[in-house]
Formats: sequence, C-alpha cells, structure tokens
Amino acid sequence: MTSAPAPARFRDVPGWFFPADQVLFDWFLTRQHARGERGDLLEIGVYLGKSAIFSGCYLAEGERFTVCDLFDSPAEDRSNSAEMAKSYATLTRRAFEANYLAFHERLPRIVQGLSSLVATEVPDAACRFVHVDASHLYDHVRGDILQARAKLLPYGIVALDDFRAEHCPGVAAATWEAVTSGGLRPVCVTGTKFYGTWGDPEPVRDELLGMLGSRRDLWHEVQSVAGQRLIRIDGKKADAPRHPAALRVDAPAPHPASAAGDGAAERPAHGRSLAGRLAARTLPGTVVRALAGRARR
Repeated sequence: MTSAPAPARFRDVPGWFFPADQVLFDWFLTRQHARGERGDLLEIGVYLGKSAIFSGCYLAEGERFTVCDLFDSPAEDRSNSAEMAKSYATLTRRAFEANYLAFHERLPRIVQGLSSLVATEVPDAACRFVHVDASHLYDHVRGDILQARAKLLPYGIVALDDFRAEHCPGVAAATWEAVTSGGLRPVCVTGTKFYGTWGDPEPVRDELLGMLGSRRDLWHEVQSVAGQRLIRIDGKKADAPRHPAALRVDAPAPHPASAAGDGAAERPAHGRSLAGRLAARTLPGTVVRALAGRARR
C-alpha cells in the first residue's frame, strides 16, 4: 500500500477540527500558561492527528503530551469494532506519525490500545487539558470522561467532541450525565465540542466572555443549564488562529487568499521559544515577557 504524501500545510491534514475550536484551544492553552498553570496534555482518540498537531505547539519545557488511540489494534467488542471499521477504515498509526512529524520534530508519547490504558499510563492529576474524541458509544465515552476527571488538575479543562452530533447520542448522554451527576461544570459549547472543568468555572467563564466580547467573528450568548452558566458560541464565521507550519523546507508557500484553508495563516511551529511562538499570536507584551521568564527557568 502506497503511503500518502506528508502534508505540506495544516489544511492538508484530514479531520474535523474547525476554526471556532481552534480559537478556543488556543485561548484555553495560552491562558493557562499566562496564569502559570502548568501541566501535561492528553488526547484520547486522535484520528489522523489534526487537533494533536495543533495542541502540540502549546507544550512548554517539562510538559508532556500523551495521545491514546486504537490505531490498528482490535477493539474489545463487536459494536466498537463495527464503528472502527465504518468510520476509520484508513486509520493507521503510521499515518498519524507521518502527519505529526510533518509539523513537529518529535512525536508525543503514544499509547496504542484501548482508552482504558490511560488509567495506568498517565498519572492522576497531571494534566491541564484533556481532549476526548474517541469512541461514540455511551459506555466508552462515560469511561473516557471518568479518565479525564482523574487525570486533570483542579484548574484543568476537558474538551468533549461530538457532544451534540445526531449520530452520536451516546456522547450526548455521557456528557450531560457528567454535568448533572458527575460534578462536571460547563464553561462553553461550540457546534462540535463541549468544554468544562471539575474546578471553579467562574474565573475562566468571565475571562472567556471578555475575549468573546472583543471579537466580531464569534457570536455568543449565556444560558442557564442545570443551574449553571453555559456560554454558547456560534463560530460559523470564526477567524482561526495562526496554524502550525510544516517543517519541510520544500513545502510550497500558501497562497495569500487561501492560507491554511480555515481562514488562518500558517505559522512556524519550531525554531522559536514558547514565548516567541506566543508572541506571534499578538499577546500583550507583558504576558509574553512573563512567559519568556518562565521558559528560561
């Protein structure tokens, strides 16, 4: 079987990681560093690596990124095997690795197998951000949410994919069950992802509302759900943040009118310190200088 060519641009990586969620990943992960909130990253279910490639740009020295996926491994039951065969027939670990290494100099830590392996492979209370995008079956999603709760630090954020997709009722059931009886506190939702925390949601909600109020490309409203504030974001017109740039020196320059395909320019992901990469996102100078100081320590 012939391998697909390495992606030359972020837009070339297949996946369903939309601009509104790119904005929020960028905002949550950058905010955590600005507040001195350190910790590892975890992604459960990576498909071909689009969101993992993006998240990998936000690691600071001493932080670790772990991804978990079945890849080519057999699922543990018929229903999960059927879903894998239907939705991810072309998924292989080799394809993920090739895509990731097109943008990063080294791979994240890869756990190949059932998401239940995360229980022993990732320390409890070690992560500041967990992205769950694996099985759509209720029992599995419920287990993945419990894993996220165990692995997150008190200020950690969990992002749950497909919480409202019509073909994924199990994800919706597990997500809202976690809210109503599992202590998960909602922060915001987009058309595809739910973001929440088991810590205090008020500071992050308030700061997020401040950010949203300064942008014209993201419509939002605040609703009350299960007695808690929930920010609903319509990101159909979202301008994506700058994207990781491929490491290949022979990669063609993106056309100015269609750079990155998602409304964002490509950006170098390497050759800069954390503070340098964040400076490219037009953070206030005080924040960039503070991060630069932490990166040197």
